[in-house]
Amino acid sequence: MYHALLGHKEAPEIVRPTEISYLSLIPSHINLTGAEVEMVNLIAREQKLEGILSKLADDYTYIILDCPPSLGLLTLNSLTAADSVLIPIQCEYYALEGLGKLLNTIRLIQRHLNKRLQIAGVLLTMFDSRLNLSRQVADEVRSYFGKKVYDTAITRNVRLAEAPGHGQPIVLYDIVSSGAQNYMSLAGEIIGHG
Repeated sequence: MYHALLGHKEAPEIVRPTEISYLSLIPSHINLTGAEVEMVNLIAREQKLEGILSKLADDYTYIILDCPPSLGLLTLNSLTAADSVLIPIQCEYYALEGLGKLLNTIRLIQRHLNKRLQIAGVLLTMFDSRLNLSRQVADEVRSYFGKKVYDTAITRNVRLAEAPGHGQPIVLYDIVSSGAQNYMSLAGEIIGHG
């Protein structure tokens, strides 16, 4: 992605196939951490990713952009390029603190850069029904977002934490784990809502 953002490679050159049929990815690069600094002086820097993805849009049903929790230039590019945003919220106290900033950023992007951007849904993650805090955060999120909160929650799961260390998505690492089942349920829910 780094090389495409800075104009060194075209979008089709950076797409890689995976072990999963119908799933391709664009890998990150260690230099991506410095891309924000390198992009500061570029014209239309907030729309670089949109230009890259527009060359791939006809080849894919869904393009999923995984962003860091920060609201830097790379996340801004992703929100500018996206049709919708799925907001993951960890069921922990501090997760709610950053939510207001994210929602303000989304509103600004809708107003100035991407009028089609919508909140597709809100996903509760690291949910543990045994913990009061998890239940309280979930209740607060549901009271604010209502039907935008997915029925599926991603529960705390050791296998989910292990999978990246083995270089595999959870559905290849341990398909019967609760984490894999949660994500497959979420995928069905997203596809069902179209």
